[in-house]
Amino acid sequence: MFWYNGKLIESQTLELAIDDPGLLYGATVFTTLRVYGKLDSSLTNWVSHCDRLQFSLQTFGWQQPDWKRLRQGAELIMAHFPILRITVFPDGREWITGRLLIPDLTYKQINGIECTVSIPEYYRSLAIHKTGNYLSAWLAKNSAQKLNAQETILVSKAGNWLETSTGNLWGWLDGCWRTPPTEGILPGIMREKLINYLHTQQQVVREEPWTPELVKKFEAIAYSNCVVELIPIHTVIQPTGKLEYDPRHPIFQQLRQLFLA
Repeated sequence: MFWYNGKLIESQTLELAIDDPGLLYGATVFTTLRVYGKLDSSLTNWVSHCDRLQFSLQTFGWQQPDWKRLRQGAELIMAHFPILRITVFPDGREWITGRLLIPDLTYKQINGIECTVSIPEYYRSLAIHKTGNYLSAWLAKNSAQKLNAQETILVSKAGNWLETSTGNLWGWLDGCWRTPPTEGILPGIMREKLINYLHTQQQVVREEPWTPELVKKFEAIAYSNCVVELIPIHTVIQPTGKLEYDPRHPIFQQLRQLFLA
């Protein structure tokens, strides 16, 4: 079941023209959100997701979708799935699919996961936009899974950690949170929400490059996105060896308070 171009379709296949730029070049923009009961919930962040789509469409000079129809499709799909992936084509066609939460999400939120460090060649093109050309991040994550890791960290040519293949990084050191700056990464909606929340709690958030030297000093690290919320990382596999962190550091409870509101 999915929504496409104003219609609810009961199928596992989508028909596209052979010259569709979305098919040929990944010429689409998308956003993935988790529905917390209703679209207008503060945790669902519906407006922020629509704003991100609109920003990319305006930047690329593409046609805006019928936003009323797009919301109608989202409301129909959310009746069956808690996670929605909303895609817009250059001519304004909307495509909405749904999926379930991974069954072991709570376990990972408590116990953390293992990550690899990717190679610099797997950087994301047009990093501040979520486009259908997601090949580099997909390749990077697949490489990690071959090593039985659940995620991978994308890096710059200088070796600085940028983000994971699906989320933004968080580190705890010397009494404050640190996250990589937005240059060269996707400034995630959950990233912005967490920063704003921490500021309301009078907490310092430092946006600074995660150099090879800095990452060795963190007491705890995690990644965030709008679907998984926050997942600690207990081990990072590097070519030079493993780095280990505390996935149950009590400071994580500070960030989790946001999702209990």
